[in-house]
Amino acid sequence: MIENEISTPEVETLPAEVAPASFDLAAIGRQIEAILMVVDEPVTEITLASVLQVPVDQIVDALEALAPTYEDRGFTLKAINGGWRFYSHPECSDVVEKFVLDGQQNRLTQAALETLAVIAYRQPISRARVSAIRGVNVEAVMKTLVTRGLVEEYGLENETGAILYKTTSYFLERLGLNALTDLPPLAPHLPDIDGLDEILDSLTD
Repeated sequence: MIENEISTPEVETLPAEVAPASFDLAAIGRQIEAILMVVDEPVTEITLASVLQVPVDQIVDALEALAPTYEDRGFTLKAINGGWRFYSHPECSDVVEKFVLDGQQNRLTQAALETLAVIAYRQPISRARVSAIRGVNVEAVMKTLVTRGLVEEYGLENETGAILYKTTSYFLERLGLNALTDLPPLAPHLPDIDGLDEILDSLTD
């Protein structure tokens, strides 16, 4: 009599679950702040995730953790039209407006002079690119330059759709120049421009 062999079914070994990668939300938040300080337009969560190479949900968590921390500050972090950006606090709008308008009667600040020089030598240029060159947010300074008639909008950037800016004829008039080609050859020294006050001093008279 032949005994039937009882085969033991093979047990499939399942791979151990891979623990989800952990991310430092505080570090992500700092990186997000650095990016938002120089952007020209609101930045989407997907774009931030791509740049920082972290999951979108981690970006969302970091943004939602950051936003409330600015409630008592002079600026806020808001999601508008699908993107995030810093904005001056609505309660400070009167002060901001007064500052911008009063600036028409005051001398240009060092920050305004440096921003104006970057635009003059790199025009047409977007506000984001100016911010990147200077390493600071230039939104308020740009508004001052536009208000004073030294800078104006000049179409949109093809790749990003960002607004481009250039100097005006009034800028040339104040410097006593016939064309931009008459500007001193300072472009190679940007953004560290020596003698900036002397070159643009006529704008502050």
